[in-house]
Amino acid sequence: MKNNYKYIIGSFVLIAIVLFSSCEKIAFEKEIENTPESNFYYLWNEVNERYAFLEYKSVNLDSIYTVYAARINNDMSEDSLFNVLGDMLNELRDGHVNLFSSFNVSLYDITMLGPVNVNTRILKENYLGNDYYTTGGFVHDYIANGEIGYIRFASFAYSLISTSELYYILNRYKDTKGLIIDLRQNGGGYVDNVFKLLSVFSDDERLLYQTQIKDGPEADDFSLLEEVKSTPSSSDVYAGKIAVLIDRGSYSATSFFSVCTYAYDDVFLVGDTTGGGLGLPNGGQLPNGWNYRFSITRTIAVDGNNYENGVPPDYTVILSDGADETGIDNIIEFAVEKLLE
Repeated sequence: MKNNYKYIIGSFVLIAIVLFSSCEKIAFEKEIENTPESNFYYLWNEVNERYAFLEYKSVNLDSIYTVYAARINNDMSEDSLFNVLGDMLNELRDGHVNLFSSFNVSLYDITMLGPVNVNTRILKENYLGNDYYTTGGFVHDYIANGEIGYIRFASFAYSLISTSELYYILNRYKDTKGLIIDLRQNGGGYVDNVFKLLSVFSDDERLLYQTQIKDGPEADDFSLLEEVKSTPSSSDVYAGKIAVLIDRGSYSATSFFSVCTYAYDDVFLVGDTTGGGLGLPNGGQLPNGWNYRFSITRTIAVDGNNYENGVPPDYTVILSDGADETGIDNIIEFAVEKLLE
């Protein structure tokens, strides 16, 4: 049952959002007045009782209430109310926190917290070249005189990874001395793809992380820790070392993938700290019909740490300021050097 948890949780959250929203709207019609003040208080209280990272991020929600309540009055326009509520949510500094109306969406852009650590033109011109392969959401080819397989995976949301895609790539590079999986600026997507890609790392079951759901109004109200384990490969696995490239734009599912690499001795992270996003979002509906979501789970890595603010690399390497002129991606070059050691 524990292994199935990781596959169903994404669907569970989506279903929960729909059910939670529809049930609440019925209740609102009878119980809660639809005014700017009531909408503000309802959203603040939901965050106060259900958001998973108030304590972790040292967020003083009482102070936030004082600041933003002063900007609320029942004569304000919808635009003004939306802006205040969106600003309040952005105090959580979480890319999984959003407010949705018919005219706007609020979001916290996690990619602005650090440099873009990749130049895709350099990748195409000087590493992939003109004859690279495209297999599903992967683009890939040999680099370093054929000794290293380079695999660029720009989004876990592209599509569900198929077994045939994965094992075509695995078979092509099985005799290389190392693989580079480039996840820089990969903003996440399907959680199932994380576990599918991890399956080629090992033929045994591994503990990847533990997860908890915020299940009560108090700061320490969390469910029991639930173990999430890998699914052993049913075919061959890659026998060499693997470098995974990350940066601040590596978010959500990409952070999950990054934290899972801690379970594998021959896999290491290179680049910048990820954007985080290790809490799965859920939400509901305000009395006025606007929808919201925020993170209601927390993830504990195999080393016992919570990396919601970002998974750190094993080797910190920032793209050189002169990369445009030299055409050299020093992060790839560093990874190649480590793989060939």
